[in-house]
Amino acid sequence: MPINDPISIQFPRRGRGQLSPPDEYATLRERPGLVRSALPNGSTVWLVARHEDVRTVLTDPRISASPLHPGFPTIGRNGTVPPPDQIPGWFVAYDPPEHTRFRKALIPEFTVRRVAELRPAIQRIVDSCIDAMLAGGTTADLVSAYALPVPSLVICELLGVPRSDRELFESRTRVLVTFTSSDDEREAATKDLLLYIAKLIAMKQRFPGRDLISRLLKAGVLTPKEISGVALLLLIAGHETTANNIALGAVMLLLNRQWIHTPGVVEEVLRYLSVADRVALRVALEDVEIGGQLIRAGEGIVPLGAAANHDEGTFDRACEFDPSRSARHHVAFGYGVHQCLGQNLVRIEMETVFECLFRRIPTLELDTAVEDLPFKYDGVLFGLHALPVRW
Repeated sequence: MPINDPISIQFPRRGRGQLSPPDEYATLRERPGLVRSALPNGSTVWLVARHEDVRTVLTDPRISASPLHPGFPTIGRNGTVPPPDQIPGWFVAYDPPEHTRFRKALIPEFTVRRVAELRPAIQRIVDSCIDAMLAGGTTADLVSAYALPVPSLVICELLGVPRSDRELFESRTRVLVTFTSSDDEREAATKDLLLYIAKLIAMKQRFPGRDLISRLLKAGVLTPKEISGVALLLLIAGHETTANNIALGAVMLLLNRQWIHTPGVVEEVLRYLSVADRVALRVALEDVEIGGQLIRAGEGIVPLGAAANHDEGTFDRACEFDPSRSARHHVAFGYGVHQCLGQNLVRIEMETVFECLFRRIPTLELDTAVEDLPFKYDGVLFGLHALPVRW
């Protein structure tokens, strides 16, 4: 099968104000087998677009999430998963049984019961951000005033980080998830975060608190260096992804106000937007057949989460935003052993964020046309750089 256009891995989102997945994803799903495509760096990968095939890729033990294996895909500088020897504890880059060791240590921290204990803190954070917005007048940038600070402060609460240090995490994380950041900028941002986390861990060793880092230190299953990598992963994955879902979700609800108070709105926002479309990079460890296509050992694979979540064979009227549907089988959190550990926390955050925002500011509306919003086409995660609103 011929190789596609070298930049086809970065199909632009079009239509519906750039909020829906690329039109080309439907074509990928309709083609038999899989589609071979070239990355910007010249290497080739298999694109996986159908829901069933994506879930198969994410659960087959012959397919690896480790960048240490030859052929592992690289999508730009910030699309690269750091090797384990660079950041011990970045466990999403591990395969079982090493990945299992980290996951077992962290599962108790993200159960429905443990996450529910954070609900009062989440409510206080949300209310304080809305209070500040209302005190500032009748306009705001919903990204900087709400979508970014809420998950950032929640992660600070989870890890036991002083709130005064929030700006450090936000500024350094923005560097790491932006395609246009230079290698030097990315390296400096990573060093800053790891240095801070190391100091935080040292403080928790002397003065334990009621937080995730203190509990992991007490359990003794992970080393301080591994905990440092885990904390960095949670900071980046836990606040940047959620912030994008909050901002884009607010746009979806402002455009579809009839769904604001529907119980299934969070799941539908997650499914429809699929902000982490291309993060689950994989490589075949041995020959494997997916969707009728033979993938050879050493060939890279890119499961397209947004394509899977808009598969008409799985979701009726998949191109429509409809929170009344049952969408819990989406793959916005991944699937299989690498499925996002923090999904319970994300759900509670998003539920609280949307409920409070539209209850306390019922006249909220966009302060610019959707087509003019500054979408994040320069990052590994889809989102918004800013969201002007008024009330």
